[in-house]
Amino acid sequence: MNSSLRQIVIRGRVQGVGYRAWVEQEARARNIEGWVRNRRDGSVEALFAGAADTVSEMIALCGRGPPWARVEAVEEKPGRPEGLDLRRKTERFSVLPTF
Repeated sequence: MNSSLRQIVIRGRVQGVGYRAWVEQEARARNIEGWVRNRRDGSVEALFAGAADTVSEMIALCGRGPPWARVEAVEEKPGRPEGLDLRRKTERFSVLPTF
């Protein structure tokens, strides 16, 4: 299995529309580890770890988002392994407080 660790920032109308809960549901359904959180600038940030093809699929889904969101851009970069330490120790995927 080829693994991937990617960090993304999603911009647009992505806060107040259930975006984080949607990301959490989609990530858990795909057995992706990581986290999602709102940022004070109005964007949403996420870290995904898992099979490379599954992580790529998740990033593509984030480009569409849930029905109430309007995604304008998704910025993607390599994730850092220590970023996974931010999630709750008892969870594979966490919704984190706003940063």
